[in-house]
Amino acid sequence: MGFVSTLVGILGFCIGLPIGLLLGFFFFVYSKPKDVQEPEISSIHEWDSSTLQDLMPEMPNWIKSPDYERVDWLNKFMLDMWPYLQTAISDTIRSTTKPIFADYIGKYQIKDIEFENVDLGTLPPTFHGLKVYETNENQLVMEPAIRWAGNPNIVLAVKLMSAKIRFQLVDLQIFITPRIHLRPLVPSFPCFANIVVSLMEKPHVDFGLEVMGGDIMSIPGLYRFVQETIKKMVSSLYHWPQTLEIPILDTSTAAIKKPVGILHVKVIRAIKLLKMDIVGTSDPYVKLRLSGEKLHSKKTTTKMRNLNPEWNENFKLIVKDPQTQILELQVYDWDKVGGDDKIGMQVIPLKQLTPHEPRTFTLDLLHSLDMKDHHNKKRRGKVVVELTFDPFKLESDSFKGPEDEPNSTGNASGDESICEAGALLVTVISAKDIEGEHHTNPYVQILFRGERRKTKTIKKNRNPRWTEHFEFMIEEAPLRERLHVEIYSKKRTFGFQRKESLGFVDITLADVVNNGRINEKYHLINSQNGIIHLLMEWQTC
Repeated sequence: MGFVSTLVGILGFCIGLPIGLLLGFFFFVYSKPKDVQEPEISSIHEWDSSTLQDLMPEMPNWIKSPDYERVDWLNKFMLDMWPYLQTAISDTIRSTTKPIFADYIGKYQIKDIEFENVDLGTLPPTFHGLKVYETNENQLVMEPAIRWAGNPNIVLAVKLMSAKIRFQLVDLQIFITPRIHLRPLVPSFPCFANIVVSLMEKPHVDFGLEVMGGDIMSIPGLYRFVQETIKKMVSSLYHWPQTLEIPILDTSTAAIKKPVGILHVKVIRAIKLLKMDIVGTSDPYVKLRLSGEKLHSKKTTTKMRNLNPEWNENFKLIVKDPQTQILELQVYDWDKVGGDDKIGMQVIPLKQLTPHEPRTFTLDLLHSLDMKDHHNKKRRGKVVVELTFDPFKLESDSFKGPEDEPNSTGNASGDESICEAGALLVTVISAKDIEGEHHTNPYVQILFRGERRKTKTIKKNRNPRWTEHFEFMIEEAPLRERLHVEIYSKKRTFGFQRKESLGFVDITLADVVNNGRINEKYHLINSQNGIIHLLMEWQTC
């Protein structure tokens, strides 16, 4: 009997314990609190210091920090717009998730997945403050503190084999502080090309999840595990310095294209050129330029009385878009009297080039690019050129070690110094508080290595804005050189042009080379309050 009673006791314990835990679980999950009372409302000055200290994290940011602005108008706007906004967001959620759910149907015994209800509730997110940063960059930066304690009702139904399981999301709370960049600013509506978002601190996420009517987030330990998992996942994706970039406009059409590399052109020779002179010969030279550039064409030396000239001359051109730009080659016959005669032309799309790999082209010269031009049937000779495209280094490349550097033995002609050349990029952005003695029609003149460049003139403006770009090709880094930038004002009176200086600045380029990029405002010399804003970059391949 003792053995039987012991066995019965063990069986009773083994059966009763799971049943008891199961009943306790359902009682815990499905039970509702009965001791909920109406909150007591009192003035802040009646509270003690301990209560106030506990309340500090809940206070809006505009109370705790003077850098944050109070944006009640924005909260009022959100409140009025929320019934329409939440409907639009709900429809977007349905349309976005529909193809994702379709990929899972038929897998893991799943027959169907669909949202039975998507309602974000009646309570909109609130802004507890907005901080706007001042920056020299071509962008707007803001940091809103957003809190959403919503009452959504989102029901997801999953049909697993023959059973339908419903998951309901309720009582959602999200507290985030994102930093939002609108960049770059462009002269096309909505005036910025991308929205870049990053989180400055880990988000707070709290919600209830009911399965078959019971809140499974009430299970001890599960709530904290889910909350920490969500924080880690979101932080790994979007916590600063990680970002989420949302394209708004096509930057190739909305913004001014910046240089991305150097095209090395070696004009080698021409073969059997067309005779253009009366004496049965020609005096050829080659002009070359990239499409889309306003700079003057570069040209070789002139070879007198030669139908098979050899130049072996090297040129460097700045490339802004290797996918669309073409190299234009034009061969002319020099004439002592009158204009030079055009022997022929050809073009080479840069997209045919592989970075860092030289390629030789032997091209038949044409009268024009019009395929219907009957003059193209006439033989005009050939031109031989060698091209190498070397892209500029990206910012991320500056952190690579020597073992990460690409093999440069394939450079044109075995020249090891071919990538020592670089481009100095200068952007004249704006000036402030400049004033002339007699007139204020400002323009900027840049002087570098004897080469002068100047912006357009803006009439009668003490705070002009140019945003004009200038490029200087350099054979080696300008570590010991200066860039002279001076603002002038000019006015034409009775046919005579009067010019006066409004201030200048000399910039040591060693800082630009060492840093790669400097975006700075400089106080003008010989000006009482004048300031000029310049962006300078040193790019190498």
